[in-house]
Amino acid sequence: MPDVLVENYAAEGKSLARVDGKVVFIENTIPGDVVDVQLTKNKKDWAEGWPVKFKQHSPDRVTPFCQHFGVCGGCQWQSLPYAKQLEFKQKQVIDNLQRIGKLQLPEITPIVGCTETRHYRNKLEYTFSTKRFVPAEEFKQIKEREAKGEVVHQPAGVAGFHAKGMFDKIVEIDTCHLQHEPTNEIRKYVAAFGLEHDIPFYDIREHRGWLRIMQVRLAATGELMVNVVFGYEDEKMRKILLDGLLKQFPQITTLLYTINTKKNDSLYDQDPKVYFGKGYIIEKLEDYQFKISPKSFFQTNTKQGERLYQITREFAELDGSQVVYDLYCGTGSIGIFVSNLAKQIIGVEVVKEAIDDAKENALLNNISHASFYAGDVIDICDDAFFAAHGRPDVIITDPPRAGMHEKLVNKLLEIEAPLIVYVSCNPATQARDLALLEEKYTVTKVQPVDMFPHTLHIENVVQLKRKF
Repeated sequence: MPDVLVENYAAEGKSLARVDGKVVFIENTIPGDVVDVQLTKNKKDWAEGWPVKFKQHSPDRVTPFCQHFGVCGGCQWQSLPYAKQLEFKQKQVIDNLQRIGKLQLPEITPIVGCTETRHYRNKLEYTFSTKRFVPAEEFKQIKEREAKGEVVHQPAGVAGFHAKGMFDKIVEIDTCHLQHEPTNEIRKYVAAFGLEHDIPFYDIREHRGWLRIMQVRLAATGELMVNVVFGYEDEKMRKILLDGLLKQFPQITTLLYTINTKKNDSLYDQDPKVYFGKGYIIEKLEDYQFKISPKSFFQTNTKQGERLYQITREFAELDGSQVVYDLYCGTGSIGIFVSNLAKQIIGVEVVKEAIDDAKENALLNNISHASFYAGDVIDICDDAFFAAHGRPDVIITDPPRAGMHEKLVNKLLEIEAPLIVYVSCNPATQARDLALLEEKYTVTKVQPVDMFPHTLHIENVVQLKRKF
């Protein structure tokens, strides 16, 4: 398709155009670009495509600050000014609530943007791999050199992030701008160690290799936790590497290692071992402290997470007399954050380890009126539970991207709490759930919050009040 004018943003970071009545979703463009498009899917009413030539760049386009933009799988919106990013994210929330939820909405206040749009993450995960992603232009140059008889050597291992849409190809990163140093220096040190000692990096297809992944968590308190994950145990080499890390980076307050012999990289069923330090770090939101262990879930943007929780607390309209149920409570962060204005906090979460952390966090903050329970809300919240703990005056729910299970939505309709605060990282599934809750609830406040600048992700906080 030649000379296609990109008109607007669509879901999942794509843009859209309309050609002869057909909606075309286009990767790697921004509204205002004029491009020639190679279609990858072509249906009756819609198509998907890729820009093969830019005829005219959007007047809104800016130069990305990261050299890996467009190759690395993250930060898809760097080519758009931050003010424009916020504008499109606000529109995304409104479109989802109106189009999917078909909701009558109050006036939606402007999105809360980040004051820091770089170095905002407290957690990053790097992957070590034998397979480096080679961009198209470099691949072409390599083939030309090989055609001339040159031998082109590829590194035995690389460290960085997954290339977009590829589970086995890693973009070798020089500098990531999402987390403060020493994150890049630590990654480069470990990668250089592996190459110097001829240590096998992990091959995710063949499921073999020693250096696998590394998590770096840097708290606003200054505490720094590193967890290096190996494909198998090599005690001698492991100690040399970990001792070298501690010597080179005295900022590390907790160093752990994990031996992961299974085929996937998830750590939920693994057992990280403490090599140095206390095995966790302390993060702070306002005056509240939170213990973060290597498998803990915690908002990855500390400063904006604090603002998100402040909005949640405002929407809960607490005056000290209410029983608050915190569903999908994780490590108890929201419940603890609002606890000084609540009579009682009841947290429920299916992951037992998270509930253990929540209990420790309550003790850490000297909160005696918070209780946390492991299990499914649908099973736990019965008449006997209400008799023991009281029925909720306020429910705060913060589900994963998939939203709430329909059974839980029906449970909320059965419980009939006077007020619900729904915190969501996916306005589309939130809109679906709100449409079901509309049977007994009215949406009274909506506040979008940007947690992840330069990405398509958006958080949204909604207040609902029971109809009478």
